[in-house]
Amino acid sequence: MSNTTSRRSFIAHAAAGFSTLALPRLAHAQGAPKPGQPEHTVDAPVSIEVNARPIPFFEPRDRSRVRFGRLAYRSGLVLTSPHRGFGGLSGLRFLDDKGERFLALSDQGTWFTGAIRYDGSRMTGLDDVETAPMLNAEGRPITEKRLWYDTESLARDGSTFYVGLERVNQIMRFDFAKGGTRAHGEVIASPSAIRKLPYNKGLEAMVFVPKGKEKDKDKSTPLAGTLIAFSERGLDADGNLLAFLIGGASPGQFAVRRTEKFDISDAVLLASGEVLILERKFSWFTGIDIRIRAIPLASIAPGALVDGPELFRADLGHEVDNMEGIDAHVTATGETVLTMVSDDNFSMLQRTLLLQFTLVE
Repeated sequence: MSNTTSRRSFIAHAAAGFSTLALPRLAHAQGAPKPGQPEHTVDAPVSIEVNARPIPFFEPRDRSRVRFGRLAYRSGLVLTSPHRGFGGLSGLRFLDDKGERFLALSDQGTWFTGAIRYDGSRMTGLDDVETAPMLNAEGRPITEKRLWYDTESLARDGSTFYVGLERVNQIMRFDFAKGGTRAHGEVIASPSAIRKLPYNKGLEAMVFVPKGKEKDKDKSTPLAGTLIAFSERGLDADGNLLAFLIGGASPGQFAVRRTEKFDISDAVLLASGEVLILERKFSWFTGIDIRIRAIPLASIAPGALVDGPELFRADLGHEVDNMEGIDAHVTATGETVLTMVSDDNFSMLQRTLLLQFTLVE
């Protein structure tokens, strides 16, 4: 697909509603959903086929270019599947230190697990992909309850995973030590202000600040053991983006400075002590813009207004789509690699992209 076609396709899709499910993908029918259940959810764990097409150049207009801000392009894949439930990927977390095994979630209340296959440093495909329904405390798919499906954010604390549900602005906790993707989720207590976030613009990104080891107390952060939750476009009185500190020693609320009308779509905490915020915005004139900002973790505290430098920016002149997930891993040679995934909104006009970059000085 040419860049011009891609841009036109995206703008055409936006006319149908940027954050809503648009034209369903033509795929194999797998049975009608239950009443009140989103169309693309699953009822039981199933192995699926995922095909991958390489993206050799991030900027087709300049194939020699590799550096984009502080990121260097490594490789990318366009992912497709005959399974109708594949898509809508809104969050991604690696399960190992190699950037191979992953857990992802769809905004339709489903898990995806698998492994990225590499040839050297380049991604070549996905192996052993399985999808499973996200279960509630009773062991039933969360999608059986009205609006409990817009699962947009994912955070990891060891074998514990937190999922943010945007429509109802609630957070669920899953202990993967008890069955992996078959684990039952429970709703955790969260600040009342979270439930007042705008409809469909609520919890969009979460990171968990790990607790340091006893011998590293002198290096620990005041936010150790805290779940940080960011709203997509919940605004304070000054028009900045609302965020929340849940648990830990200093719970509370803070704000991220909003500039150029960007909204938050995901975040990742680096070992260096920076929170990278993935952001996007849409314009009828330019299409979609993507950027990444670096926020020092040390600057985050109750009542704070935080900001940080821009590390990366891209638009429809690059190989991007509706980028909604980001995670990081460190290679054996010490390189920090960022992996981003896009939400195709289950639309024939959008793509599921998996992109990797190296963070450089």
